[in-house]
Amino acid sequence: MKKIITISREYGAGGHSIGKKVAEILGVPFYDRDIVRETVKASGFDPELIENESEEISRSDSLWKNLASFSGAYYKDTQSAIRDVQAAVILRFAQEGPCVILGRCADEVLREADIDSVNVFIHADDVHRAMRLSALTGSTDATELKKMMEKKDAARHNYYQRYTGKKWGDSHNYHLTLDSGALGDEACVRLIVAAAQDAE
Repeated sequence: MKKIITISREYGAGGHSIGKKVAEILGVPFYDRDIVRETVKASGFDPELIENESEEISRSDSLWKNLASFSGAYYKDTQSAIRDVQAAVILRFAQEGPCVILGRCADEVLREADIDSVNVFIHADDVHRAMRLSALTGSTDATELKKMMEKKDAARHNYYQRYTGKKWGDSHNYHLTLDSGALGDEACVRLIVAAAQDAE
């Protein structure tokens, strides 16, 4: 029985490629940047702003005008508005059927909506992550790669904690936590596929 799968991941742990492969094997949609595109369409926000919603967001007058134009509701900040639109997009994708959703607190969004999903967290040691990021970015500077990992992971941790009240990466929040450095991508894919097919 196919299920909705959510994947959270450390930066450089291979969550995107693993999730995409899982979706291909199961024959279901894979949603990552699609969430960004749909959020842009629904909100009118700039795509770059949506991409960086887990970072510090500037609050220019134009952004407040955009916010007011798509919703009469009051939001304390632009980041919360983006989060609410993204949550609505995630729910729409989930309601359309089995799929794989990457990041953006999808696990908690679905929990709150009482929609069953298999929730996965993928991590790896710094060496394996740095090797993967080096191949992706072309950087061979160990200090630079470490800073990239720390910055992105801190942003994801803060975003998850802010909108779920839970600790990002805590095994209690997921059904599977997988070490892609130790297991390898293919083993991670097999384990996630098996969990999705066997879950009831």
